[in-house]
Amino acid sequence: MSDCGCHHDAKNAQERRILKIALALNAAMAVIGGIAGWIADSTGLLADALDMLSDAIAYAIGLVAIGRAARFKANAAWLSGSILLVLGLGVLAEVGRRVVHGAEPASSWMIGTALLSLAVNVTVLRLLAPLKTGEVHLRATWLFTRADVVANVGVILAGGLVLWLDSPYPDFMIGTLIGLYVIKESFEILRDARRARQGAGT
Repeated sequence: MSDCGCHHDAKNAQERRILKIALALNAAMAVIGGIAGWIADSTGLLADALDMLSDAIAYAIGLVAIGRAARFKANAAWLSGSILLVLGLGVLAEVGRRVVHGAEPASSWMIGTALLSLAVNVTVLRLLAPLKTGEVHLRATWLFTRADVVANVGVILAGGLVLWLDSPYPDFMIGTLIGLYVIKESFEILRDARRARQGAGT
């Protein structure tokens, strides 16, 4: 029996469906988290929202890359990692600005919004589980969401400490840690993309 490519087409269709759902959920939570972050005056929530925005961008890039050549996919992963790196550095800059000028984060907003984000990210992570051993641009999306789950838990803990200690510094700390974690993930994705480029002969 000849290879009609039906299995490959079905696989691509499944990947597109998963990434579209993940894109919609992360884009919605990036908006919600960003608004909540400004209302709550929380660097942790703002960092988390920026992280989810970067995920949405990564999913969009992943959608474009499906069905393309290996070189295109490696370049897509490289672009995703670069965007994540810039956002991580931006988070650290915002934390520094708030340390200097001061902030009064609202713990209830931090905890409530982070719990909602955690529920969304756990759902997305389960959806993306079949893709974590896939091609480089798809592995990048799974790494992004894994980082989000860690960040959500961190914001919840920081919100509790803000309430308990009546201090903004736990929020500054989690914002810094999320920024550093985002930067770490970006380097992991960029390293993976570089290997994929070399394998594609670029």
